[in-house]
Amino acid sequence: MIRYLKRGKDVGIKAQDDAKVKITVENIIQDIESRGDSAVVEYSKKFDNWDPVDFRLSQADIEKARKALSEREIADITFAQKQVRNFAQIQRNSMQDVEVETYPGVVLGHKHIPVNAVGCYIPGGKYPLLASAHMSVLTAKVAGVKRVISTAPPYQGTPHPAIVTAMSMAGADEIYVLGGIQAVVAMAVGTPSIAPVDMLVGPGNQYVAEAKRQLYGRVGIDLFAGPTETLIIADETVDAEICAVDLLGQAEHGPTSPAILLTNSEALAKATMQEVERQLTILPTAHIAKESWATYGEVIVCDTYEEMLHKADELAFEHVQVMTKDPDYFLNNMTNFGALFLGPRTNVSFGDKVIGTNHTLPTNRNARYTGGLWVGKFLKTCTYQRVLTDEASALMGEYCSRLCHMENFAGHGEQANIRVRRYGKRSEVPWYQPIPALE
Repeated sequence: MIRYLKRGKDVGIKAQDDAKVKITVENIIQDIESRGDSAVVEYSKKFDNWDPVDFRLSQADIEKARKALSEREIADITFAQKQVRNFAQIQRNSMQDVEVETYPGVVLGHKHIPVNAVGCYIPGGKYPLLASAHMSVLTAKVAGVKRVISTAPPYQGTPHPAIVTAMSMAGADEIYVLGGIQAVVAMAVGTPSIAPVDMLVGPGNQYVAEAKRQLYGRVGIDLFAGPTETLIIADETVDAEICAVDLLGQAEHGPTSPAILLTNSEALAKATMQEVERQLTILPTAHIAKESWATYGEVIVCDTYEEMLHKADELAFEHVQVMTKDPDYFLNNMTNFGALFLGPRTNVSFGDKVIGTNHTLPTNRNARYTGGLWVGKFLKTCTYQRVLTDEASALMGEYCSRLCHMENFAGHGEQANIRVRRYGKRSEVPWYQPIPALE
């Protein structure tokens, strides 16, 4: 039996963008399309109080940002990017082009072709999320994207040196200090000073997410993302302190970020709830995490592993931390998750910052049908075909002609018929003459 010791708001309710956000974004998109750079400047002044001579940073600006960091900070960014680059390259190497003769004289294949231009949005207004530069810019570059531009809002009135450095080290071809809707729209539709891209990636607030939603189709996007979600699956093999740390460590993302404990131990559930309250008295970001926990935090107790598995798949959360005696049970049986973190030695923060997997992941139960951002998202798998022999062309033509006739597509059928007439040895045979079935 599944029972709740603490319930939060319905996940579906919090995920909905309200009408005001949608209208605001729609109007800004139209305005930037109409007025270009002048509109971008106005919105940057209005929302970020940022009005530079040029939103794009020069090489001197980038070098200045790098010099503002210590050697230790540079080394830490280097280490994190090495892990992300290494795993992304392993993923890329796993994706092979294909060419095979599927039937005598018929060759089919596919190629993985990188997107030509990608725009990466790096959040930085509330927290300077330099890790997002690794996850987006660097991964796109490993995929082979020729032009990668990235932008982040000013942080406390100036470009954040760590974000700028991370974008540069990741390989960004153009770096802008521009935030919010205006940044996303400018990259997607283009302005006189910013050439448009083919794809947008990166997390952001509800306005950025809505802008990506409205621009989808005009450009590609990575995924539709909402507030960060964390699910802790735990049993009696771990203690309340580590459960509470892992819950609050992600609840600090924002006041609408759900954090859920799913356990088969009622004792652990009650102890974790007490420990959360204790940690909220000392956590520096408690003002955010407390609101998130109070409104969206949940504690769910199950009787069996099977119940926990069923509930976890139903939730389909972005991050799933598994701390049980047999974490592989969930690895082998769970089907709906953004990323799994198996065992107490790892955690979501490792994935967010340094371990090498990508932290841009599906939320709002989107894990039911998609995974997160990875090198493959920047690649188009495009097929091709060639027919090598007259016999193969005529044979495919005869089948194709009859199938087109069933669909009443005369023009399609004639494309097939002309091949039968030109390449077939039985051109005098009516198109409807039966022939042996394909093996």
